[in-house]
Amino acid sequence: MIKLIGAVLILFAGTMIGFQQAARLAARPRQLRQLAHALQRLETEIGYGHTPLPEALERTAEVVAAPLAELFRNAADGVRGSDGFTFRESWELAMKNGWSSTALRQTELAVMLRLGSTLGISDKEDQLKHIHLALLQLKAEEDAARDDQTRYEKMWKSLGVLIAVLVVILMV
Repeated sequence: MIKLIGAVLILFAGTMIGFQQAARLAARPRQLRQLAHALQRLETEIGYGHTPLPEALERTAEVVAAPLAELFRNAADGVRGSDGFTFRESWELAMKNGWSSTALRQTELAVMLRLGSTLGISDKEDQLKHIHLALLQLKAEEDAARDDQTRYEKMWKSLGVLIAVLVVILMV
């Protein structure tokens, strides 16, 4: 009886691990689309609204879903805070601290860090060009993420179940 309960628990755990990995693969393209939308919003705030950068980041955070909203909100708070951070320092700190809560990878982090190093130190037109470049890079990453999702999502689901079945067979 105990072996049966153990086998069921192992099957359940393996299946959940596989489904969790599949969900992470599905979350990445969605979060990349949200991040691109956020950068388009930031581009609009800077280009047409002539909004100061901290306020533009706050407004962007309002229209983006968590966990991406926290990245923009923390960057804005760092600039406004009493710690005396420059925009670049605040941006890097917000991105690096909050990145682990997203489904995004290091390549996207590198794009965002490059963008943060140019925002706030140049004129409006230059900032808009850098945002547009980041959008193009994120679009390419989104296409690759969508390919990965279609290629590996079903595999992870099956792999979780199959490894759990293998462990159960080896137990018996």
